[in-house]
Amino acid sequence: MVRLQFSVELNYQVLEPGADFIFNLQAAQTRHQRVVSERLEISQPVVTRSHTDAVAHTRTLRLSALPGPLRVLSAATVDIAHHRMQPQDLGEVRIPDLPPQVLPYLYPSRYCESDKLHGFAVQQFGALWHGYGRVLAIRDWVTREVAFRSNTSNSLTTACDTLANKQGVCRDFAHLMIALCRAVNIPARFATGFDYGADPALGPPDFHAYVEAWLAGRWYLFDPSGTAIPMGFVRLATSRDAADAAFATIFGGVQSQAPRVHIEAVADDQGVLVLPVHGTDALSTDTGEA
Repeated sequence: MVRLQFSVELNYQVLEPGADFIFNLQAAQTRHQRVVSERLEISQPVVTRSHTDAVAHTRTLRLSALPGPLRVLSAATVDIAHHRMQPQDLGEVRIPDLPPQVLPYLYPSRYCESDKLHGFAVQQFGALWHGYGRVLAIRDWVTREVAFRSNTSNSLTTACDTLANKQGVCRDFAHLMIALCRAVNIPARFATGFDYGADPALGPPDFHAYVEAWLAGRWYLFDPSGTAIPMGFVRLATSRDAADAAFATIFGGVQSQAPRVHIEAVADDQGVLVLPVHGTDALSTDTGEA
């Protein structure tokens, strides 16, 4: 088990009355990810509404802000007990055998145009063993062929754009891997967390986008950007792509500052400190069940 502690601080200047915010800032609570303690601070005296998705366990926070400064802080201590498997034991699931809640992650979506990439994906990966190894090959191909470069994409950049430009940031890597997986009938979804273990040369700690692929009845973790350590991912939200899992979606006149993120491994109640490390085991924290 890994115990991780994180905090996220967001600061805004609200320019007009009634600016609306939708946040995905709080750690999901699943059978394998337990929130030990947490706190949420909002600087303005506004009413908030919260909702937890019954299947994805994403926790959504909504509020309408007043004009002026707005500070939102989310902090938590989280225990993660990874389900581990040997990669060679994990096969793909036939489409007729997929659970209903997994089916949406087979289809093309706003940023993951898997229909357009079908021919390319079949040519590159169609002949590989239909299992974890094929997903790993897709991940490795994306990591190898796309260069991580800040400020080379924007909110309109899709998987096809990233394939053409061969550069991007973590969400672009994730979108391309997801689209290629779906193009060969492997359900894959977009996930958000933090870039635990990232090289400080890439900048201060930040939100991170990664991939979960459905194999042998579970969602398994993959990081196509290669910048973080999957064992250190605290899951915030999952969705078909970034359109539904942004850490903040804003409606109205607002000026934003860069988020302030901190994450570290800490000792558990028995004083045992487990540091996330890279490994060869297949890791999962979600069965996809309610």
